[in-house]
Amino acid sequence: MNEDITCADVKKRLESGEKFNFIDVREEWEHEEKNIGARLIPLGEIPDRISEIEDLKNEEVVVHCKSGGRSGQAKKYLNSQGFTNVRNMVGGITAYLEL
Repeated sequence: MNEDITCADVKKRLESGEKFNFIDVREEWEHEEKNIGARLIPLGEIPDRISEIEDLKNEEVVVHCKSGGRSGQAKKYLNSQGFTNVRNMVGGITAYLEL
């Protein structure tokens, strides 16, 4: 099982300008309210939009939501679809904004 990632690690990577595969699985309105630079693919749309990220199967993919629940589901689903390195941002954007 892939190790999850802390908000602090994600923040460091974003601040250093590192490019990585970062997906926000919240709803569009949540993304509009607060967005930390991740690509938006709401949890419920992942099965229909998986072809958009198919080429990332063997790359690190970091997923986040509000508090970690939906991104945990997204991680499980992506793993079941053959993704090999999906990491959930623990605590979600709520924890990230408290840093």
